Amino acid sequence: MPTSRSVVIGVDSSTQSTKAAAVDADTGELLATGRAPHTVTGTSGARESDPEEWWTALATAVRAAVRQAGVPAGAVTGIAVAGQQHGLVTLGADGRPLRPALLWNDTRSAPQAAALAERLGGPASWLARTGSVPVASMTAAKWQWLRENEPRHAAAATGVRLPHDHLTERLSGHPVTDPGDASGTCWYGTGPGVGAYDREILDLLGLDPALLPAVAPGGATRVGTLTPAAADALGLPRTVAVAAGTGDNMAAAVGLGLGGAGLLDHPVVSLGTSGTVFAATRTRPADPGLAGFAATDGTYLPLGCTLNCTLAVDRFATLLGLDREDAAPGGEVVVLPYLDGERTPDLPHAAGLVTGLRHGTEPRAVLGAAYEGAAFTVLRALDGLLAACGLDPADPAVRDRPLRLIGGGARGRAWTETVRRLSGRPLVVPTASELVALGAAALAAGAVTGEDPVALTTAWGTGAGEVLPPVRRDEETWDRIAAVLTAAGPTLLR
Repeated sequence: MPTSRSVVIGVDSSTQSTKAAAVDADTGELLATGRAPHTVTGTSGARESDPEEWWTALATAVRAAVRQAGVPAGAVTGIAVAGQQHGLVTLGADGRPLRPALLWNDTRSAPQAAALAERLGGPASWLARTGSVPVASMTAAKWQWLRENEPRHAAAATGVRLPHDHLTERLSGHPVTDPGDASGTCWYGTGPGVGAYDREILDLLGLDPALLPAVAPGGATRVGTLTPAAADALGLPRTVAVAAGTGDNMAAAVGLGLGGAGLLDHPVVSLGTSGTVFAATRTRPADPGLAGFAATDGTYLPLGCTLNCTLAVDRFATLLGLDREDAAPGGEVVVLPYLDGERTPDLPHAAGLVTGLRHGTEPRAVLGAAYEGAAFTVLRALDGLLAACGLDPADPAVRDRPLRLIGGGARGRAWTETVRRLSGRPLVVPTASELVALGAAALAAGAVTGEDPVALTTAWGTGAGEVLPPVRRDEETWDRIAAVLTAAGPTLLR
């Protein structure tokens, strides 16, 4: 393979593992993917990981990707990291972590989040300032938890980072973040024309702004090249450009070609353990049920999340002794699969509900109803997101925009057909499965060439895939589920 070929590395440092994608910078061809696992520890709401393990996994995954791609190390020209959002990394005087990182799904900070939400004028003020109301996942709540429960660590911190910030700093030697990942902290102002840390919030948190990384204009900003130590760990030349990088959701949007240089107001549903809905917009919503994130390119990435998605439906399949694909339409059966409470709608203490059973009800119909209940919850959250952004979900011009279906559930026939039937929308199921890593690779390529990363992924076609035409929306099933949810109400579900 000629050494003139330019290869970029996109790193997806997620909760459970690191994936590194070696990508041809000119064509977007995925040459190889390296993987390495992480360890998550903790009980009773605690979820922590050692950031040193992230760094070891990154080096392992990058080396594997370059080796499997069959390209010389000198062909690699750029690298960017997309990381799990919200996690809190505290650094000591030696630049290394003082303690394990508090992860996004560490819920010990829920009391601190609730207390913070009532400060500074209450939730409406937080929405206006940051686009989000503090919840346990947000970094501000985790920092407050650390101050109250481990004041010695908080006082000793010489740096406060998000996971992707920490890894980018290890690569380049420069403390830097981007607007997208910073918008998930609840101490970064995302209002029009703001784009900076909110000093009043930092004062409330007792957080010295000098502890925070600089905010690059965007995730594709070139922040430097590999340090000698990083180059040695990765087996790459020191000349490799390092991009500012971003959060995982923002990188997925880049991988899909969403943003200012690409598609705007085109909705995405991600079907994983939880269900996520988002869209790249020019309008930041003011809705306490949504996260008003910034994208990495100057647009916004409002996001909604439901707790019960593929894992809840798989649990029903196990209880019924069925394969997950062995489902039929629910008919009269309605399942609200709120096995772990629910976030949207806000029913944190909810339990699952099954109604409409008859002697002749088949197990396959019950499983199908679980799919329908989970899909209904996700799609209703999507309608709420669109409405909060000033878009009418019933407007044909909005409804006819293809719904991009990603995540593990998008690979399943039952999930795809249920979403198709309940949404009545055309679907695009991207062929690419590593959209976060591919989005990060586009950021790396942008750092090398100066090109817009969304324009690059659009040219690469990473968001392309099978297009499924719309089918007639199943209004009867939708209305049946909505009626059961309304009748059950918070009293019965709490």
